[in-house]
Amino acid sequence: MKIAYFDCSMGIAGNMIIGSLLDAGLDPVFLEKEHNKLKLSGYKLKIEKTTLGTHFDVELTDKGSRRTVKEILAIIDQSKLEKKVKYLSKKIFLRLAQAECIFHKTKIDELHLHELGSTDAIIDIVGTVIGLNKLGIKEVYFSPINLGSGTIKFSHGVFTVPAPAVKELVKGFKVYSSEIKKEMTTPTGAAIITTIGKQFDSLPYLKLDKIGYGIGSYKLKEPDVLKVFIGEKVFVPGKESVFVIETEIDDMNPQFYDYIIKKLIKSGALDAFVTPIIMKKNRPGALLTIICKENITNKLCKIAFKETTTFGVRIYQADRQTLKREIKNIKTIYGNIRVKIGYLNDEIVSVSPEYEDVAKAAEKSRIPIKLVYDEAKITSFQKLL
Repeated sequence: MKIAYFDCSMGIAGNMIIGSLLDAGLDPVFLEKEHNKLKLSGYKLKIEKTTLGTHFDVELTDKGSRRTVKEILAIIDQSKLEKKVKYLSKKIFLRLAQAECIFHKTKIDELHLHELGSTDAIIDIVGTVIGLNKLGIKEVYFSPINLGSGTIKFSHGVFTVPAPAVKELVKGFKVYSSEIKKEMTTPTGAAIITTIGKQFDSLPYLKLDKIGYGIGSYKLKEPDVLKVFIGEKVFVPGKESVFVIETEIDDMNPQFYDYIIKKLIKSGALDAFVTPIIMKKNRPGALLTIICKENITNKLCKIAFKETTTFGVRIYQADRQTLKREIKNIKTIYGNIRVKIGYLNDEIVSVSPEYEDVAKAAEKSRIPIKLVYDEAKITSFQKLL
């Protein structure tokens, strides 16, 4: 699977995204032909290749009037772009519009997008989707986002960085402010990356194919560049980031744990378990531990608060070591038994018979379960190695 990872340490803007994709091999002639399908006028595309990377910009020859969200969606719908390009482009614009609605305290049908509805914003958003689609990118990841600092002036007045729309768009994501007194992340850039991507603290494991550099518009001491890393996603045992939620409980009926753990697993937890502990004043208690992906921590915390007597939980990030897994049916003298096989770099290092199959075979054969289990494991190794 081909993925792209955007390094947002110098912020992110729509034109920088397209610049990075062009620098990574996107054909500019193809991009312009696809843009022409929008039937927009009053602009010219400017693409400049330098030793640092590629600068992409939209030069407006006719700024035109402000557009409503409905008008922008109609422009995309009426084009001859691919369906998936239309769908994702509209999804980004709707998210951008929702962020603006919160700031303006208005309904989406009554919203007029000023700078965000201009031709260059449409070109940046649709062009990004065109580029990712053409390059065969299936998943997008991005680093914590540098928002910059200082103030920004636009049609609604002067505001501190980040701009109101950016503030809404990056809620729930990891961000920070550098000492650079500039708007490092624009609403268009924030809308694109937070709609199509997943945040990842560091570069994921991938078989690197290309690196693209999209140059921004600022003249800074360090290069104003957005980097994109493109390559095939690689599975590496032991390098999976997970989140751990835990809480101590000493005042709840222990019969409830079976129900709670099943509910947590059903809701997406990778694992959930209880450990007996001794708490303050030598009271016996239990440590409830939940392991999950970052995107569902809030969901699982809500279950813990609603279903248990806890008043607080701890959340922290951890690395999880895992093997590549596969389930196979193995024919044994006691019948077919499913076994879980663990691979480390294509080498079988673990074989574990499924308990339910072993128990069923033991009952049917009237053989002690431990003998059926051992037989299944030995047979599995003999047939697989």
